[in-house]
Amino acid sequence: MAQNSSVKKTKHSFSYWQWRTIFGTMIGYAIFYFVRKNLSFAIPGLTAEYGISKASFGALIAIVSLIYGISKLINGFLADRTNGRWHMAIGLSVCSIANFIFGAGALICAYFVGADYGKEFVTALIVLFGVLLIVNNIFQGCGFPPCNRLMTHWVPPHELSTKMSIWNTSHSIGAFVAAVLCGFIMGHMGTDETANNELRARIVENTKDATAAMDPTQATNYVNNLLEHFGAWQWAFWIPAAIAAVGVIFIIVTLRDTPKSVGLPELPGSVKTGKSPEDKQAHRKFIMEHVIKNKIVWILALGDFFVYIVRMAVLDWGPTFLQESRGLSPTLAATVVAMFEIFGVIGMLTAGLITDKLFKGRGQRTSVFCMLGVILFVAAFCFFPAETDPLILCIFLICAGFFVYGPQALIGVIASNQVTRRGASSANGIIGFVSYIAPIVSAFVFGLLADNPSCGWEGVFKIMILVGVAGMITMATLWKLKADAYETDESKIETAELNEDSNDD
Repeated sequence: MAQNSSVKKTKHSFSYWQWRTIFGTMIGYAIFYFVRKNLSFAIPGLTAEYGISKASFGALIAIVSLIYGISKLINGFLADRTNGRWHMAIGLSVCSIANFIFGAGALICAYFVGADYGKEFVTALIVLFGVLLIVNNIFQGCGFPPCNRLMTHWVPPHELSTKMSIWNTSHSIGAFVAAVLCGFIMGHMGTDETANNELRARIVENTKDATAAMDPTQATNYVNNLLEHFGAWQWAFWIPAAIAAVGVIFIIVTLRDTPKSVGLPELPGSVKTGKSPEDKQAHRKFIMEHVIKNKIVWILALGDFFVYIVRMAVLDWGPTFLQESRGLSPTLAATVVAMFEIFGVIGMLTAGLITDKLFKGRGQRTSVFCMLGVILFVAAFCFFPAETDPLILCIFLICAGFFVYGPQALIGVIASNQVTRRGASSANGIIGFVSYIAPIVSAFVFGLLADNPSCGWEGVFKIMILVGVAGMITMATLWKLKADAYETDESKIETAELNEDSNDD
């Protein structure tokens, strides 16, 4: 009787810590987005106040996104050897500090240059932002890998798919709250400089490309809004940085690395330390043969590349093109981007349900239909007449978000099922790295095209449609692929070993 009571108490305690870990990592990872996606909401203010071109911002975003992809790959290997709680806390701490410096960037450059405007000042500001963005994105890579480690230590394999789908909503929750917060900051904070004629002339000059397609009244309102909230971009860095600092404390207090660290038994089949050289060699051989040389992994990586171009284009440029191309206010533009994320969460969960119930685990088939939905709604946003109610156009964009997040969530699951649990992290590391090459197109190339009067935002959206078609075709090549590769001899051996470990435990 006492033994049954002890087992029941242990199960209850484990369940408590498991859900504490799930929600703790969700909140912690969501806060990483506060100090990563806030730049896109500050760009319109920085462009207006200092004349920094979209091409310059695009180049910076493209470079640091590639660095972020490399950081995710490296931190994926580090996460297997470090304490997930402290790995995550250190990463968010550095990101918080970098964002505090971001907000003070103009003050720092003005101090060293001796002026608060001009070519030398703007060059110094771009260089400082570039360095800070590099540092920020190196440590942004400390977000997902430790979360993945913590989840695998606290959630057994047969529950991991369901609970990871819940955890994956943290991406969209973080981006949604960041969008609402930064939209509010850009639309309500800053100083009122409407009486400063010299500053008005500068902002009119810096935003002439953005206001070229607007009618005179709309252009005047756009400039007035920027003047009424002059300097708001600084708070779009400072406030998220302060929230991130609180988030570091939350992570330290809430999370624990493994069940053993709180006196609970480890999960059956947990990876044991002290593997022999032979075991390590066998593992390296498996990774080379079944992951790195696996064409399915690279096809999935290419598909994710196309998905990320569309997704990142909306997240990085959304606030800017909605204001410049559709005449929305900063607050409304941020709300649309936030709704894009909310519908993405719904689409992500729906895609997972359809994959399991309708396609029997074949996520690639769901992804094909999702990409078709992306194509149709982005095309509707692009080709509907300019006089169409902006609300209807925004609904089209939001619906595109519903479809684009399905493939993003499913591609990693498909990869894990195809290479089995032995190579799942490595496969997702490769896919994650390739996906973050996408901002070279979504940020840099699209920034150049948006600055080009002969192309502009309409040309950007036409290219996004072609990217969607490429993504759909890529995923369609895997249409006949089995749901998983667990029928292979290698997987049977691995499953038998795990079962043997479970029996020993």
